[in-house]
Amino acid sequence: MVDIIDYTIYGDDMQLVEVELDQGEGIRAEAGTLTYMQAGIEMQTSTGGGIFKGLKRAITGESFFITTFLNNASGKAKVAFAAPYPGKIIPISLNDFGGRIICQKDSFLCAAQGIEIEIAFTKRLGAGVFGGEGFILQRLEGDGLAFVHAGGTIVEKDLAAGETLRVDTGCLVAFNESVNYDIKFIGGFTNALFGGEGLFLATLTGPGKVYLQSLPFSRLADRVLASAKFQQTGEKKGVAGIGGDILGDLISGR
Repeated sequence: MVDIIDYTIYGDDMQLVEVELDQGEGIRAEAGTLTYMQAGIEMQTSTGGGIFKGLKRAITGESFFITTFLNNASGKAKVAFAAPYPGKIIPISLNDFGGRIICQKDSFLCAAQGIEIEIAFTKRLGAGVFGGEGFILQRLEGDGLAFVHAGGTIVEKDLAAGETLRVDTGCLVAFNESVNYDIKFIGGFTNALFGGEGLFLATLTGPGKVYLQSLPFSRLADRVLASAKFQQTGEKKGVAGIGGDILGDLISGR
């Protein structure tokens, strides 16, 4: 039986999803994503099916534990979950994808009780060794709605049979299981050394739907870290010290 969930997504670039649960209905969510819940909803935290299930989630970047929010009130009750970084929340009906969809690791937010998170290894060694964020992918499997989150703006592409799209590995969010996924070397010494986009791109070949994100969390984290290191260096040396270094370089012709 399909678990139908009533929901509302609030916000624009810092979204949360509010789910309305009927009596006895529940929803599974990644640990640490709860924003609020009404009276009558109880939390049940577990591995969701034994230690092996927990380990499989941990490998894909999710928490070892998963929390089920069960409505034990006499009527309807609401619970809300928020994405951990700026971006969008994508509602996905697994029934529209044959009960399965492949997702980027750590993209899972919450889902109907009947949906399981599995490991989806890429089939080729090249993809496994050089895929970066795409090395280990998640498979969401079951009936009903699942919610995944992604950074920046979301772009949907419907690939025709044989149509190919090359994507930065971090920008890939989710896609049909019918889409062939591989990793290809971008080619060219200059591209590899100075392109700034990494050595490999994900190659997606249709048919099927593909969801892309404009701002992967890894890219955002890299920029924040680089800025923090620069600020830290500047604070230690001081403005006068940095200015003196620049002036010294100019005088010496460096």
